[in-house]
Amino acid sequence: MNSNVPGMERHARTLRAWQLAILRFAVTFDNADRLAVLMIAAELDGIGPGQDNKPEFSFFRKTSAELCAVILRPNELAAPVLRQYLARIDDDRLKRTFAAAIEIEQPKAPAVSRPAKHDNGLWKGLSARGNRLSRL
Repeated sequence: MNSNVPGMERHARTLRAWQLAILRFAVTFDNADRLAVLMIAAELDGIGPGQDNKPEFSFFRKTSAELCAVILRPNELAAPVLRQYLARIDDDRLKRTFAAAIEIEQPKAPAVSRPAKHDNGLWKGLSARGNRLSRL
C-alpha cells in the first residue's frame, strides 16, 4: 500500500474544507469566514519558507484572495473568475450550491437520450413470435 495515501486523504479533506469555507464566505460575507478561507489556503499551499523566506507555492492563497474580492465586489471580471472556480469543483452538489449562492446560472446538462435503434433488418423476414405460437 502506498505510504502517501494518508497524506493524500488529508489533502483531499483540506481541499474540501477550503471549498466549503469559500461557500460559507459567499453566503455570509463575514470577515471571519474570509480569514478562515485564507487560513485553509495557506495550509494547502504548505506555507513554509523557501529560499529568500518566500513560500514556494501560492496558488490557493492567490485564488482565495481573488475569489473573496470578486464575491464581495462583483464587477465585469467577476463572472469569468467565478465560472473558472466552479469548473474546478468536482462535487456536483457543492457546485450547484455555490452557483446558487453567487447567483450564476450553470449550463444545463444535456438530457440523457436513448441511443438510436440500429437493428439493420436483423429480424427481417422472420415470423413474429405470436404467429409461431398460434401455429402450434
